[in-house]
Amino acid sequence: MKKLLLASAIVLSSSASFAVAPGGPNCGWGNMLFAGQSGLPSHLVASVTNGTSGNNTFGMTLGTNGCSTDGTLTYGGKKMINVGAIMDEFSEDVARGDGEALTAVAVSFGVTAEDRPVFKQALHQNFNSLFPHADVAAEDVMASIVEVMKNDQRLVKYVSQA
Repeated sequence: MKKLLLASAIVLSSSASFAVAPGGPNCGWGNMLFAGQSGLPSHLVASVTNGTSGNNTFGMTLGTNGCSTDGTLTYGGKKMINVGAIMDEFSEDVARGDGEALTAVAVSFGVTAEDRPVFKQALHQNFNSLFPHADVAAEDVMASIVEVMKNDQRLVKYVSQA
């Protein structure tokens, strides 16, 4: 049960991270008031202005305040999976070729249900390159996963998006 909750939390946090700039990058009074400014303080005040007044939600609903819902939401940051937090369980799952942590990582990469067996098998077959020594860093494991996926014709599409 604990493993299921952990995997669910990872999947939910990962899927929630895909929406950035609802209504567009120019949406809301905060963006209007601080147009042309840069830096963390300006971005924070613009975000607080939009969030506390609800004007960007209003703008998206009515198509005002520089807001639009026509575009596709994108995410330009890193994946929200922290393999380091589940490294022991993940390495055991990769060694077996199946498991909840391995499934959670597949989901975080956006691997569809029909390609997950391929993902699991590819990682299982490359266990020694993913985990070359006992104290391998999570960042190195993630980089190795990306390399394994780039070298697989069915999995490459999931890393070309990232």
